[in-house]
Formats: sequence, structure tokens, C-alpha cells
Amino acid sequence: MARYIVHRLLLMIPTLLGVAALVFLLLRVLPGDIVELKYAGSGTFAPREAIEREKAQLGLDKPLWRQFVDWIGGIARLDFGTSMWTGRPITYEIAIRLELSLELAIMATLVAVLISVPLGTIAALKQDTWVDYFVRIFSIAGLAIPSFWLGIIIILVFIIFFHWLPPLTFTSFRVNPKANLQQLIWPALAVGYRYSAVATRMTRSAVLEVLREDYIRTARAKGLWEKTVLTRHALKNALLPVITVLGLEFAFLVGGLVVTEQVFNLNGIGKLFVEAISQRDYTMVQSLVVLTAFVFIFVNFLVDLVNALIDPRIRYQ
Repeated sequence: MARYIVHRLLLMIPTLLGVAALVFLLLRVLPGDIVELKYAGSGTFAPREAIEREKAQLGLDKPLWRQFVDWIGGIARLDFGTSMWTGRPITYEIAIRLELSLELAIMATLVAVLISVPLGTIAALKQDTWVDYFVRIFSIAGLAIPSFWLGIIIILVFIIFFHWLPPLTFTSFRVNPKANLQQLIWPALAVGYRYSAVATRMTRSAVLEVLREDYIRTARAKGLWEKTVLTRHALKNALLPVITVLGLEFAFLVGGLVVTEQVFNLNGIGKLFVEAISQRDYTMVQSLVVLTAFVFIFVNFLVDLVNALIDPRIRYQ
């Protein structure tokens, strides 16, 4: 097991290098220049000498291979450089938004788990009854309704009936837990419901498949209580594909909630992503892509370890 863990951790290095090289080259192919965009945004005319001087200051006058080597060397030292648009360190720009995105992703995942696992299990146990049909409709509605549209409906309902508006600034949980939860609970519910729809259907299918296995019939034949059969034998094995889906969705939520963050006035990683792309902030986009790739890879790694802990039949040699 230890050998497997070390092997997987080492495999992260070439994967991240491949992602870094790909995003670096793609950004240089895109039309547009960050220096010209900055001067155009300020509404001032800049001579060619000033533009070239600004490019030299940002390191854009160097050959591409040199820019790539310098950037990778900085990442190896955990130094992502400075933003080409704001001039502030990228680690600072990401850090002030990462807390919000991580907390929202964790809360949405908890909401999804609390909804999907009980409903999916009940639907499997009550197959082809009105309960099963209700859960199916509930989950299909979650797949059909975009989370940002549900967020808009939530805001409108609270404005009309409770005169509530989303806060203008983010409050950290460490500063004021109550204000923090009041701000993030509604986007977490909107995203978590959409997120739970996939997990609910996966849970139902997995539980139905496991309940038909021979060892479930053997456990029932031994006279075990149905609750014991479900919790200790069926649900434990049925959760393996569900955990995989939840892990992938969690990794997506860290940087993929652009529209939801905009609806609820949340300045998270997704919004920063869009701003960096529109401003041609090369270093920021590169760092965000590498960060997102690392989250996906690391979450997949954790999912594999959790699966091995849940199912003793899984052994990584």
C-alpha cells in the first residue's frame, strides 16, 4: 500500500507538467495582448516603446521556452509569480478567494450526501412504488434545473417574502460563523441539490445491483436483521461508485461555480478564472489551471484510498 501511495504521488508530477505545458502553449496561441488591453482599458494612448518596456517588465520579451522554464521553476518553489494585470502576488489573489470556494464546495457536498444517500437507498428498497417514482422525479428535476436558475429563484423568494438580500462582502467563518453560514447556505443548497441528483440515481442503481448479489441472499438466509444486511453488507459496497462520483463533483465545484458565484455575489475561484481569461492574465490563468488539475488529481487519489478502506477486496500493490 505504501508503495502504491508513493507511486501515485510521483505520477502527479508528469501529469501536472503536461497540463502546465498545454495551458502555457494554448494561452500564447490565443489572440490579444495583455499590455495592449491594459492601456486600452485605461483609455490612454501608449507609444510602441512604452508597450515594449512593459512587456520586458512582465517577461514577455523572452523566448517561450525561457518563460516556461522560469514559470515551472517558480512553481517548484511554490512561487506562482505576480499577476500581470493587478501586479499582486498570485498566491495572495488565490488565497483570498480559495477559502470561499472550498467552503462552498464542502457545504454543497455535504448537502448532496445528506440528500442523495438516504433517497437513493429508499428508492432502491421501494423499487417501482410511489416512493421510487417520487425520488426519480426529484432527481431528474435536479438534473434539469440549472443551479444558477434555482439560485435566482431562491433570491427572489427571499426578497419578496423575507426582504433578504445576499451580503455584498464575504464574511469568513473564523470571523463570524453565523454571518458566514447565512451567506453560503443558500448557494450551497442550490448547488448541492443539482449535485445530489446525479448521486441519488447512482446510489439507487448501485444499491439495486448489490441487493441482487449472492452474499446478500446468504446474509438474509442466516437470519440477519434487514437493517444489518442493508448497512453492513449492501450499502457499504454500493457506496464505492457513489464516492467516486462525489469526489469528481467536489473537484469540479472548487473552480467551476462561475455563474452561481455571480448570482450570489461571491468572489470565488470561478469568478477569478473568468476575469483572468478576459484580461489575458497569462500567469494567473496558468496558475489556476494547474491548481484545478492538482485538485482533480489529488481528489482522485483520495477516492482510491477511501475505496480501499471501505472494501477490503480492493488492494493496491
